[in-house]
Amino acid sequence: MKIISKTFKLLTVFLLVLGVTGCSDDDDNNGPGVQTTTVVDVALANGLTSLAAALEATDLVTTLQGTGPFTVFAPDNDAFNALLTATGLDLNNLSAAEEALVRNILLNHVIVGQNLSSTDLVNAGSGYTNVAATGPNGENLSLYFNTTNGVVINGQSTVDMPDLTATNGTIHIVDTVIDLPTIATFATSNPALSTLVAALQYADTGTPTVPYINTVSDADAGPFTVFAPTNTAFGDVLTELGLSGFGEGMGELNAATTDTVLLYHIVGANVQSNQLTTGTVTTLGGDITADTSNFTLTDANGRVSNIVTSLVDIQAINGVVHVIDKVILFPLP
Repeated sequence: MKIISKTFKLLTVFLLVLGVTGCSDDDDNNGPGVQTTTVVDVALANGLTSLAAALEATDLVTTLQGTGPFTVFAPDNDAFNALLTATGLDLNNLSAAEEALVRNILLNHVIVGQNLSSTDLVNAGSGYTNVAATGPNGENLSLYFNTTNGVVINGQSTVDMPDLTATNGTIHIVDTVIDLPTIATFATSNPALSTLVAALQYADTGTPTVPYINTVSDADAGPFTVFAPTNTAFGDVLTELGLSGFGEGMGELNAATTDTVLLYHIVGANVQSNQLTTGTVTTLGGDITADTSNFTLTDANGRVSNIVTSLVDIQAINGVVHVIDKVILFPLP
């Protein structure tokens, strides 16, 4: 009853705002005596009562009534009900840890400082931006959008109703709650990293099994830093080594060797690009060398990989990803 009561009060406030302002078609939201319409007001006007209840339960209403600008991917009521059913969370009775978790999940839907329309997203095509949620070391989490088939967030949530405008931002209603992203989220949602996913999956088939997929999918694992080779980088290294692909036959990259290669791309800490220093970088496989002047990584064979400057600091809840253009190899005979 507590949440219902608070939501009712929010609805009442919104209705009072509408009644007091009496805005005509000629009214300007910046005019004397005219109230602003925040993203919270717009959410309520579009029936997002579950979102309003969650914002109230986590003391985020005032935050989203601020000046912004905000871009909010707002889950519909069905999406929130599905989350609460799956997790067993009770917004009326949250522990301190649960409240912090729900708050971070809600902030994972909010971009601060940008007012992005669906046209902005479609014109960009795909890309990364930061949200207000935080991960290791208090770093802001990343969000990946792709507009190949509608506007899809982190490969998971689709925008159903875009461009609901407020005076302090824009709301896009989505069909699912956007989970706190893991390294696996960003590897699987970006088509340019599909071969990396295939490599992780193939390494898992070895004996003994190496649980790469489970590890990078585990929000409580790590944190790790992953230097993620592009599909082109994997294709190039197979050609360089005279191999046809992943497999256990002659002329193929077997699971054990794939595992060894992958370990040279993982650091056991959350290292953002501005924390990289020139010199030795200790990966789980062995040492490589970083040059922060040229933004490169050099393996034990003298092979140089460029860190793609536009694709760094892709922050997940269990680590950070930096995209590179060449696969790092272990010392070759």
